[in-house]
Order: sequence, then C-alpha cells, then structure tokens
Amino acid sequence: MRTTYYVGVSLLALVIARPALAQDAASTSQASQVDDIIVTAAKREQTLQDVPISVSVTSAETIEQTQIRDLIDLQTVVPSLRVVQAAAVGQTNFFIRGFGNGAGNDGIESSVGVFVDGVYRSRTSSALDDLPEVQRIEVLRGPQSTLFGKNVSAGAISIVTARPSFDFGGSAEVSFGNYDSVQAKASVTGPLSDTVAVRLSGTTNTRDGVMHNLTTGNDINDRDRWSVRGDLLWRPSEDLSVRIIADYNTINEVCCGTVQLQNGPSSGAISALGLGAVGNPATRFDRNVVFDVDPRNELVGQGLSAQVDWNVGFADFTSITAYRNQTNASFQDVDFTGADLSYKNQANEISTFTQEFRLTSNGDGPLSWLVGAFYQDETLDTGVDTRFGTEMRAYANALSGGAINILETVQGLPVGTTYFQAGQGIQDFYTLDQTAYSVFGQADYRVTDRLTITGGLAYMSDEKKARSNVTLTDLFSQQNFATFAGGAFLGLNPLQFFYGNTANHGPVNYPNATESGVLKGDQVTYALRAAYDFDLFNVYASYSTGWKAGAYNLSSDSRPPSASGIGRTADPEDVTVYELGLKANFRGGYFNLAVFDQTIEGFQSNAYTGTGYSLVNAGEQSVRGAEIDAAWRPVEWLQLSGGVTYLDPKYDSFTGAPCASYDTVRCPTPATPSRDLSGQTPANIPEWTYSFSAVFTHDFGNGFEGYARAEYDYASDVALAENVPPSIATYGRENVNASIGLTYAPQDIEVMLWARNLTDEDTIIGAFPTVAQAESYSGFTNQPRTYGVTLRKRF
Repeated sequence: MRTTYYVGVSLLALVIARPALAQDAASTSQASQVDDIIVTAAKREQTLQDVPISVSVTSAETIEQTQIRDLIDLQTVVPSLRVVQAAAVGQTNFFIRGFGNGAGNDGIESSVGVFVDGVYRSRTSSALDDLPEVQRIEVLRGPQSTLFGKNVSAGAISIVTARPSFDFGGSAEVSFGNYDSVQAKASVTGPLSDTVAVRLSGTTNTRDGVMHNLTTGNDINDRDRWSVRGDLLWRPSEDLSVRIIADYNTINEVCCGTVQLQNGPSSGAISALGLGAVGNPATRFDRNVVFDVDPRNELVGQGLSAQVDWNVGFADFTSITAYRNQTNASFQDVDFTGADLSYKNQANEISTFTQEFRLTSNGDGPLSWLVGAFYQDETLDTGVDTRFGTEMRAYANALSGGAINILETVQGLPVGTTYFQAGQGIQDFYTLDQTAYSVFGQADYRVTDRLTITGGLAYMSDEKKARSNVTLTDLFSQQNFATFAGGAFLGLNPLQFFYGNTANHGPVNYPNATESGVLKGDQVTYALRAAYDFDLFNVYASYSTGWKAGAYNLSSDSRPPSASGIGRTADPEDVTVYELGLKANFRGGYFNLAVFDQTIEGFQSNAYTGTGYSLVNAGEQSVRGAEIDAAWRPVEWLQLSGGVTYLDPKYDSFTGAPCASYDTVRCPTPATPSRDLSGQTPANIPEWTYSFSAVFTHDFGNGFEGYARAEYDYASDVALAENVPPSIATYGRENVNASIGLTYAPQDIEVMLWARNLTDEDTIIGAFPTVAQAESYSGFTNQPRTYGVTLRKRF
C-alpha cells in the first residue's frame, strides 16, 4: 500500500509541477488543451476555474467510461465525497469533508443536500435511482446555505441532466456483465414544433445477488430497478423558456446482507442451542450470510417539476416548482442469524412540495447580484414494527441461565408462554410535518479588473411538528426489576431490549403535557469572499457559515428529554468555514487547491445501536484539511487527472456521546448513559483519500477511434463506527476501475469493456452492534469485482 501511495503522489506531482512540458507538447499538437468546464455552482454559468468555490465536476463522458451507475459509484472519482449504503437500499448517507448524517433515521435530514435539475431531494434514498442522461454532476464542498437555502451545512451534490434539443437525436445502450447483469438505457430527443422540444428516457438495471444466503439457498444484494423520465421544453421566444420534467422509478430488491465482524458469548449460545447458524467472522469476505429469511426492499419514487426562465431585461427570473412522493418499505431479519429470533418491517411515505424563486442580474457592470426565496412543505409517515420469532424464548431463557422460567414462577405466570413470545415486540409509528423557507441573496462587486468582492446573506426558518404512536408489546421489557423481589432479578436488565433503561419501562408518546411535539428554529447565514486574478492563476479567500435545522429521533431509542442529553430531539447544526483557494490554468491542464478550517457546533450524531438510533448533539466537531483537483493533457493521446483530500478531524467537545458497551473505562456499567469523546478523532473520516485516472486515446483511421481508461481510488484506514471496537472495524479502501472502448465515428457506435473493483479488493464499509447479541458486531462488505461489455449507439 505504501508503494502505491508514493506512486500516486508522484503522479499528482507530475500533473502539478510540469506545465512547461504541457506547453512544449502543445506546440506539436492542436488538441492538447483541457476544455473549459462550465458549472452553475453559484447559480449562474461560470467556468470551473473562475468560480471561487471548491467544487468537483464529473462529466457525462467520465460517467459513461467508468460505469458510474448511481451516486454510490460517484465517490470513486470525487475524493472528498463518501457514500455509504447500510442495511436497506433507502439507507444511504453522504459525507463531504467528513461531515454527514441522516441514514436510516427518518427524523434527521442529511447535512449534504442533493439537487436534481435544481430540485431538492429531501431524503437521501430519493437520490438512489439509476442516473438519467446526465450532463454533469457538481459536488460543492463546504456550507452552501446562502445560495441553496436548504440543509447544505456540509455541502451539496447538484445533478444537471441533458435538456431537450430542437435537433432530433438520441442514444441507446445495453450492458451485459457478470452476475447475469443486464442494464439498458435509451433516450430520444427532438422537436414537436418550432417552440416545443421533448426528451424521453428510460433505464432498466437487473443483476443477480453478489451475496449468498446459506440458510435459504438464495442470492441477495441483487439489482432490480427501472425508471422512466419525460422532459418537455417550451421556448416561445429567446427570452422565455419553460421546462417540465416528470419521472418515475422503482426498486424491488433482495437486499441487504451483513456479515459478522465478531461473535460474542450470546451469539455462541445460538449455535450451542441448535437454533440456527451464526455468521463466521473468519469468512466475512466469502459474502455468505445465514439469515433464516431473505431481506426485501421496495421503493417507488415519482416527481413532477416545472422550471420557468424569463429574461425581464435587467435580470433573469427563475422559478422552480416541484412535487415529489416516495414510498419505501423493507423487511429484515434483524438478528442476522439462522435462528428465528426477531424481524423488522419498516416503511415510510414522504411527500414534498418545494418552490424556489430567483432573480439574477444581467449586464456588464462591476456589480452583479442574485436574490431568491425557497419554500418547502413536507409530510412524512414512518413506522417500524419489530417482533420476536418463535425461538426467541428459548434463546433468552438460555442467556439468563433459566432465570426467566424462575421469574414467571415467582410472579405466578404461565411458565414458558408469557415472556419473549412470538409476535411480541415494539411498534414505532411517527408522523412529521415540516415547513421550511429561506430568503437569500448574493452580490459580486468587481473592484478592479482583477479583484472581486462577494457577499452573501440568507435567512432560514424551519418548523417540524411530530407525533408518536409507540406501542410496546414486549412484556419482559415492561418489568421494573428494581422494585420487584428486592431487586433479585436486576441481572435480567440486559435482556430488556426496549425501554429497559427508563424509569417507567415503556414509551411516552408525544405531544403530551410537557412536550409540544414542535421544533422551531431560524438562523441567518452569510458568506464573504475575495477573489483576485493573477492571470496565470486565481486566488480566493472566504469565510462562510451554514445551518441545518433541529431533528427528531424517530426510532425505538427516542426518549423524553433527560439530564444525559440523549433524548428524542437534536438541536440545529451551525457551521463556520475559513477557506483559501488557488485555481491555476496552464496549457493542457489546470490545478485547483483549497485549504480550509471547518467547524460544526451541535453536530447531530446519529449512531445506529441495533434497535434504533442514539441522536445527540456533539458540542463541537472540526476538521482542518486540504483538497487538490488537477488535470493535464501532455500530448494529444493522453489525459491525466487526479484529486487528493487530506482531513484532520477532531471532536473539540463531545461530553454527552452515547455509551458503547466495549468502552468499559468510560462506560463502567450498562446504566451509564454517556461518555466524553472530547479530543478524539471522529469515526468514519479517513485522513487521506485520493483518486487518479489516465485516459489513452488513439485514432486507428477509417473512422475508428479507441480509448483505454484506468482509475485508482484510495482511502486510508479509519474506524467505521464509534460504538464498535476499532480493533475489528478499522478499514480503508483501494479500488481499481478500468475500461477500454472502440468507436466507429461515421455511425457513432461504441463498444466498451469495463471492470469495477478490478483487483477484487475486499473491505468493510460500515459496522454496528449486532441486534440482541451482546459483544457481537456486524458489518457491510463492499461490492466485489464486476465486469462486462457495453454497446452504445448515438444518433
């Protein structure tokens, strides 16, 4: 690994330090320049080198050549972006510069906002459908509240799709790969009249599972997705255009598998009792599971949006109106063994209406400005039904050494048929109504031809109204052993999986006499920036703030407010960033550098505990780091590009962090509610991430052109979770992707061979405590090697 690291750094140094060679090469080649990249990161068209924001751009060509099929794949070409999918297809989390949260807990929104053609996607799962015909993807790093207005305290992902064309055209492609993978895409565009153009597109994506369930004999972690999209553009004049987009997508998959990282004594009891198989940590990368039933996921998303762009003379007026609805259901064997212990049905429905207005100045004067407003109205219904299976009683009684039988006898209850019966458990149901709005503005003033000063301001307001309907049918968890038989049965507390750590041993639903069920918050955020053009390079310095509203813990770990600080809500996040940047253009390439110091006060920590989520605010979390993006075409037939991110994160203050059972020093007893992580390195933020790619092209003549692309993606070792021992859950990433293609220009036909994770590297991408099995821990593996062939035709 160390050798690979030095090779990667040497390659980047070559890209950065040898612009003179590019100039020499360019004298013999007319095609040795990297074209200007147009972005809309600042809500107006600018070149990548001119916009004084740290942003990475992934082009349509890169998406095609690297077989990037969704946002999970995108992280292999954007080092500062990390994407993790957990136990269900709707549980995906995005991290930028190490900051991110929200996966699995419907009450907390991501710190990274996802936008598709300017429309905010409320929950991360809504961004998982296979990508449509994409023009580019912009990843904006750091808070973007003054322009995007909604939950972008860590950054934003902006997906820009291809607009309808008034020239007839289209494309079709089909890919075949291992695991019987078949993916097909088609898109057609053209005019309906002199003023109306349309684009219709669709995708299907199927694949056998890459994991195998030894208990049922079935494959899991498969692909079964399809989507359709209609895009209509009306341009009655040069000054007015209206774009209407409708989309529909479905996911119906057997997913997701987990492997065992460590088996504690309780897991051993399952095998000893002959209840079922338990996963073997030594064979975690065989990608076999032993669930007694297969997991299932069904997700349906649909949306309609309308964008109006109108040149009113002194300014351009933009309106984006959108409505989206998404339903998501999953079924999981949450004990992750072959025993019939426990299951979880989880479902939600999210309906979101958003409206944005913007007015952007025209003209060539020294002052340019933008003002706007954003509004969101969202309704969320979510529920989790967790129940015991038929073998839970035998398992629990064995763990207690027969004490549950004794307890039932002492209480005069039917022995063997009272506690831990099949069907008992907990049913969590919640509704959440959210209303949010912001008003924002930004002005750029060109002091001289070289110096530009930028100021941005936003006022953000958010209100959430939540209601819970939680029913505990687990009779054992309802017992208060401290007041029974002189506390003789207190040793049974660890088997109280739900509400065993509360005084009343049961849920307190809200709103109630002391809890209104309403969270309100507002904040003013701002950005100040100075940019100076030195001809050969541009430099900028910026100070910006961001904000994300408070959140509800919509899970079985939700508790009324307590002195420990671990309750059912979290306060807002406040972000500040100091950043210095340099952007250099040279013949054949560019080099961009950003150095930053970013702090989040009140970071919303959202740790999965196995039965729910511990949602709590960290006092302050910070990260200092640097990012590099570079590209260089030294000769006509070779294109090099690379990116490096270095992060030095720390909990400056986190005195109320949830306890972890393995941390016996700071959590000496199961009743200890919290621990102090101040001064420690947060989990899941690798110190180094980088990616490099090389694209070779060759003209064979007679219309035939070929290319070969190689790509290397690396992340240093990092502890994956704070409630899992680092000794068993510290992993990094080394990933190689490659493709080789041949095109026949006269017919615009292309054939491509491709591979992702070419070296079949094994790693763990997430970890958590195993449900109802003390000292046992589970994790998620990365995707194995996939490869195939793609046939593509454009017309």
